Amino acid sequence: MKITEAVDRAVRATVEAQGFELDEVEYQKEHGNWVLTLYIDAPGGVSLDDCERVSRAVDPVLDEADPIPEAYYLSVSSIGIDRPLKKDKDFSRNLGNKLDVKLYAPIKKKKEFMGTLLAFDAETFTLSLAGKGGAAGEMLTIARKDAALVRPHIEFE
Repeated sequence: MKITEAVDRAVRATVEAQGFELDEVEYQKEHGNWVLTLYIDAPGGVSLDDCERVSRAVDPVLDEADPIPEAYYLSVSSIGIDRPLKKDKDFSRNLGNKLDVKLYAPIKKKKEFMGTLLAFDAETFTLSLAGKGGAAGEMLTIARKDAALVRPHIEFE
């Protein structure tokens, strides 16, 4: 079993008991040190205090389960407003929202699109284009495997 899967199994119930969803577990080397990052989310968003509370709650659980053989740093973070969409739940959370999409290969001679997410399934997602990459209102269905990056569109005012 992968370390990330073992950590997920060990801490998921504790994270949920704190009122959060455990979205993803990452374990990677950063600047010569191993870092375990738990990405959490909640309907109203996640504050720094929330991350600290979850960190304090999962720390003893990880000590007891001991799923990681080497020394590591524990980090708890929100998923972020611009986190790439990878899983069905990411697409579900963004139905009706504007997305920025970058493709591996062009469609209609374009590799970047912006549009509102109308629908998705395991293989594709459909956008109502907002002008970038196509005519406004035009519908475009893209294979998920063809998308290099899909993330929420952020508008700064």
